[in-house]
Amino acid sequence: MAKKQFFLIIDTETTQDNLVADFAAVICDRKGRIHNQCAVLIDGVFTDYEKHPLFFDSSASPDTIWSRSGADRRYATYENMVAEGSRMIASVTAVNRWLERARGKYNPALTAYNLAFDVDKMDNTGIDSTIFSQRFCLWHAAAGKWARSKKYRQFILDNHGFNAPTKMGNMTYKTNAEIMTRFVLGQPDLENEPHTALEDIIGYELPILQKLVSLDSLEKIIANSSAYNWRDFQVKNNFKV
Repeated sequence: MAKKQFFLIIDTETTQDNLVADFAAVICDRKGRIHNQCAVLIDGVFTDYEKHPLFFDSSASPDTIWSRSGADRRYATYENMVAEGSRMIASVTAVNRWLERARGKYNPALTAYNLAFDVDKMDNTGIDSTIFSQRFCLWHAAAGKWARSKKYRQFILDNHGFNAPTKMGNMTYKTNAEIMTRFVLGQPDLENEPHTALEDIIGYELPILQKLVSLDSLEKIIANSSAYNWRDFQVKNNFKV
């Protein structure tokens, strides 16, 4: 009988100085069943707003999530989560101990939607991902599997899934977790991610992973997970005008 295969999906919400404030990890199997999870706010980072403010874009409109005002609203959301018991404050040491236990019990393959981003911020914070030998980027894997297909491109057309043109005039179509989840689930009206780590995993990244592993083996997914290149997703090369 084949040994059961597990996956560790991670997600982070970060600070202006590129540290992890909100960390989540979900252990699931190939069927998408959740076997364990961790969702914490990092002590010394989240709890030190003055030194490590949540990420914001000072040029963003005040009503958007990534504005300075949006950061204040996100803090309020997190404070409510702590008060209600859906989030705990935990040290980096405690997170690393949880990850070590997860590796020992499940030996999962590590993934995230933009794995390089999350791992970089984890490294900056002292959260150790190097203990997981098998890994792949869920974004790269999903984009490679579906994003250049005729069906996906039609989904983009039907749902206006285009990025704004750059100053150089380049325009690409979206492959982010939100639109990829809408495509995979066939739910074009699925609401945007809340951008809280655990909820983003369960509502968006887990369905993408579940669909992906239902079609391909882990070995094939890893082999086909080539780095994302924006040039491959330019509108002018993928859509007829």
